[in-house]
Amino acid sequence: MSKKKIVAIIVVSAVASSILTLGGLGWALGLTGQKLGDIFRFAGVMRFIEKRYVSDVDSTKLMDGAIHGMVQSLEDPYSIYLPPKMYHQLMDHTEGAFGGIGIYMGFKENKVSVISVMDDSPAARAGILADDEILAVDGTPVAEMQPEEVAIHIRGKVGTDVTLSLHREGEENREVTITRDTIQVRTAVGKMLEDGMGYIRIASFSEKTAQEFRESYESLEADGMKGLIIDLRENPGGLVTSCVEIAGMLVPEGPVVSVVNRDGNREEYTSELKEQKYPVVALIDGNSASAAEILAGALQDTKSGTLVGTKSYGKGSVQVVMPMFHDDAVKITVAKYYTPSDRSIDGTGIEPDVPVELRQGDTVDTQLLKAEEVLREKMAGK
Repeated sequence: MSKKKIVAIIVVSAVASSILTLGGLGWALGLTGQKLGDIFRFAGVMRFIEKRYVSDVDSTKLMDGAIHGMVQSLEDPYSIYLPPKMYHQLMDHTEGAFGGIGIYMGFKENKVSVISVMDDSPAARAGILADDEILAVDGTPVAEMQPEEVAIHIRGKVGTDVTLSLHREGEENREVTITRDTIQVRTAVGKMLEDGMGYIRIASFSEKTAQEFRESYESLEADGMKGLIIDLRENPGGLVTSCVEIAGMLVPEGPVVSVVNRDGNREEYTSELKEQKYPVVALIDGNSASAAEILAGALQDTKSGTLVGTKSYGKGSVQVVMPMFHDDAVKITVAKYYTPSDRSIDGTGIEPDVPVELRQGDTVDTQLLKAEEVLREKMAGK
């Protein structure tokens, strides 16, 4: 056999071996058929840019952009790529070591709106109100960011400033510069109304919310409570565990909420309450979201509470954060919430049992007045 034939055989064998190795690796990673072709297509474009683009490029930056585009193509406002700086800010927020301005935001119809403003917060002192639309943060239009990026950019070191461009219905757009501060607020506060009606406002669901709710609940019991109004308006949600713990004081024994992933695997959270002590009315509105909707849905489905107000926000999905190798991460939606009657609230929200609009300019809280009326009837056994 000639030397050229031997060399050719060796080359062909090496190529075939490489192809088989790559194919085997692709199969092991689940990259078969079209997926494997897409990986080669991606690698080809990246290589072409690196070799032929008019200027030098940073391969890590190219990959960051590719991952960002991949997550953005999901068209899910709660799924986001987190480059290192944003990932660190998110972790700081989770651990409680962050500064903010005291607002909760919602993302709907390609808009970023204020859901609620914390009492005595920098945002409250600056005159920001629920339903204000955020147009830009520090001069960058929110249209150029993924929705949850907006929240991360608004957070920062205590004592630093952030400038928001705002739109309010019926007024000219304006810019407000706010100094960030440490945000510490009690999330559940109660008081006694007339005729033995207790009232507890839940602003959000944090680690201490269930404890704060229990303290308010027991204080109202000691004062002779006969019925309870729970105010979930402008509540953006939070920790499911806190919500379930509160539901355990209000919802009869049985399911509170189920979390279902794409494969149909279900994790069910339940209440062990043997008997409901008091009649309950809950207030909801278009800014009641996530965990607030879980509690409202459980009260409605189990007929342990009557909902008064307007249709809720419709955020019924679960997100997880997956750290990656370059100090970055992706946050993606992995499951949906379902109420005890197996309703998905994601994108649909919850309709109140007793619809009541709260009109701008009203001098009295018509929704709360209606809730009091409904609770009186329940306490009278009507």
